[in-house]
This record gives sequence, structure tokens and C-alpha cells, in this order.
Amino acid sequence: MTTAAAVNGGISFWYAQDGTPPPREPLPGDADADVCVVGGGYTGLWTAYHLKKADPGLRVTVLEQKFCGYGASGRNGGWLYNGIAGRDRYAKLHGHDAAVRLQQAMNATVGEVVRTCAEEGIDADIHQGGVLEVAHTPAQLARLRAFHATETAFGETDRLLLDAGETAERIRVAGAVGSAWTPHGARVHPVKLVKGLAAACERLGVVLHESTPVTGISPGRAVTPYGTVRARYVLRCTEGFTAGLKGSKRDWLPMNSSMIVTEPVPAALWAEIGWDGRETLGDMAHAYMYAQRTADDRIAIGGRGVPYRFGSRTDNDGRTQPATVEALREILLRFFPQLAGVPVAHAWSGVLGVPRDWCATVGLDRATGLGRAGGYVGSGVATANLAGRTLRDLVLQDSGETGPTELTGLPWVGHRVRRWEPEPFRWLGVHALYAAYRAADRNESATHRPTTSPLARAADLISGRH
Repeated sequence: MTTAAAVNGGISFWYAQDGTPPPREPLPGDADADVCVVGGGYTGLWTAYHLKKADPGLRVTVLEQKFCGYGASGRNGGWLYNGIAGRDRYAKLHGHDAAVRLQQAMNATVGEVVRTCAEEGIDADIHQGGVLEVAHTPAQLARLRAFHATETAFGETDRLLLDAGETAERIRVAGAVGSAWTPHGARVHPVKLVKGLAAACERLGVVLHESTPVTGISPGRAVTPYGTVRARYVLRCTEGFTAGLKGSKRDWLPMNSSMIVTEPVPAALWAEIGWDGRETLGDMAHAYMYAQRTADDRIAIGGRGVPYRFGSRTDNDGRTQPATVEALREILLRFFPQLAGVPVAHAWSGVLGVPRDWCATVGLDRATGLGRAGGYVGSGVATANLAGRTLRDLVLQDSGETGPTELTGLPWVGHRVRRWEPEPFRWLGVHALYAAYRAADRNESATHRPTTSPLARAADLISGRH
């Protein structure tokens, strides 16, 4: 396998495979709506979809700066799973039972997305194989067992803790000493999902305007170069691109994540690897990886790469540094050495939204009509659906159509977090953080100690992740 990918950038492999959508018209001038959604990714589209399903008479407009799914929704690893950023912190703030309700809502969200795709005829290559997370070192195995115990304590009693042999029966990952599996996960094709969801919104009567950057949000107004949309509710659903909005530079940090995908893997090699259950695959490293076996039998694998660009800048076309491509290739071959002769077909990158306390949030200010959702820290494929349904309930509750619901009472609703540090401290801190995590992984691999490296513990403390 050569280091260089055959294609680098071009938004993502998912778009190269499925094609970019025909462009939708930009905003033609000033307009009125009941709800204006800023951002045409998963969060914005799920919010618009569920609002129109609940009240077909609502005038819902979505404004997207490029095209729907241009950001993380069209570049992610295709993990539709039940992880949610910040659950353990919410347990400390609101109590264990509140966090259990949040986790149960996330567990149900996986099935909710699968059901909705079936109802709307969205063929997104969904396969419900669950999530398998493996350990390679004694320290990773200790974290895996602690992680499994924690998830079980939050009500996920259908999880399995597997030893090395049982892990190999599912996927023969080289050097794996154990794993944990949850059924609450599915593989998806990210672009097929976002394109199908956008089409479903349009069938319901949602107005989608693309190539329409929003330059400012204020009560009752979303301002663009082409006109202003006036609405009682303006909902910010911009995730990793939030820093580009006026006054929001330090709200959420745009963290970079990168991916590569192989050419199709020959059947003989799949016979060696296994992976017949097509689980999504992750690990317990501090600088963790995530992977899937695609519908056409490639392996798509991702990780952090260069974690952050100075000044909260975001990329344009997803082009990835050669060193990151090489690092992801090394992870792939460490997991599956038999793939040494299978070329890398495509590499790409994107950004995800990270709040200062690493907690996903959703909320609506009833005084101003301004709402927001995001900060998923890389777990947004499913969380965006829960956020969209929760924003729906908050809007309908505020307008008097409904009362409080189970979703509006979840502990992430209305959570506030302090802003990130100014530059250069933000850049220095994030790069130092991931340097420490990588050093911790190397230390744990070299020493085989059964405890987590002190470097990682210090990084967790300083970063605010725990």
C-alpha cells in the first residue's frame, strides 16, 4: 500500500461515490417564516423534518452556506450509535437518574433513525451490527472493563464484554486482547442519509436555500448577503462551523477529524478478517480510531490527525495532510496487517463541534426565540436526531401547541458552558492535549502497564473532559 491516497479532498469519499446533489436556489431576498433553521446538516434537517411532521402548517426555512451535508454530515465515519458527549457530567450536575434518561433516549434514537429512513424510503446502506470497541494493551483493557461497567450502570444491560477469543470470532483485529459490544449502533452511508433527509424535508414543504451564508443571528432575524429571514424562532444548527458566525468565534471549537478509505477488499482477505456482522469498530486508545466495513466492502477508518487550525479556521474541500494519511494507514495495518497490498482510495477531513466542557447541548431562549443544538464532539450522527426532536418539542411548547415532554426534561436541555480561551492559548492547548494523548498511547504500548498513563490523566483534567 502506498502512503498517498488516490484522491485527497473533494469533500469526502461519500460524495465521490454517491455524487454531489443538484444545487438548490439561494435566498432570493427578504423572507418571512415561523421557524428559520441555520445550517443544513443532520441537526438542521432533522429539526425541520420533525417540526413539519408535527405541524404541517408551520413555515420552516433552512439556510445553508454551501449545500446540505457539506460539513460533518457528509464527511463522518457513518457511526449511528448511542454515544452522547457529556453524559457523565450531566450525571454529576443533575443526578444519576437524569443521566440514565438521557442515555435511554440515545439508545432509542438509533432505532428511531432506522425506522424513519424506512418510512421515508431513504436507502442509506444501514446495517444494525452494533458497535465493537477493542483493547490492545493492558491499560486499554482496564479502561474497557471500566467503560463497560459504567455503561451497564447507566442501564445498558444488553452489552457484552468479550475476551480475546470472542473478539476474534467477530473481527480478527491483530493483537486485540478484549472488546466490548453494544447492539445500539448501526453503519450508515453519511451522504445517502443526508441527501435522503433533505429530500424528505422538501416533500413536507420545508424551504431549503443553499449557497446562502448566514452572517448574523439576532432575535427574530437571520441575516444573509441576499436578504434577511424574519422568524419568531431562529435555530442555530451549525456545529463545527459555529465559529464562523459573528460573535461566536469562541463558543465551540472546530476540531478536525480525518479519514481514509481503501479500495474494495478482496473476498479472500475478508475470509481472514471476518467482520461478517459489519459492526462499527473503535478502540480504547486515547487518540482513538473509528472504522466501518462499507456496503461495497471497503474499510473506512478515521482519527484526529492535525486536531485544530489556528483561529478556529475550517477547511474548504477536505484536503488532508500526507502525514495524517500515513498515520491512519499505520493504524489500519496495525489492526489488519494482511491489507498491506490494498491501496488507499481516498482521504478527507472535516470539523466537529467541541464545547469547552465537552458536553452536547440543546436549548431555546423563550424570551428571544433563539435556539441552538450541537457540540456533539464527534458523536453527532444519532445525537443530531435527538437534538432535532428536542428542538421541535421546545418550539411547540413555547408556542403553546404542546406542554413539556420527556425530551424537554432531559438534562442537556438549556445547559450553558463557558467560552474557549482566546488565541494563541486555544491553539497551544489543543495541540498540547493531543500530543499528550499520543504520548500516553505510546507509553502504554511500550510498558504494558495495566493502568492509564499519567500523561492522559493530566490531559483529561486540564482539558475539562472529565
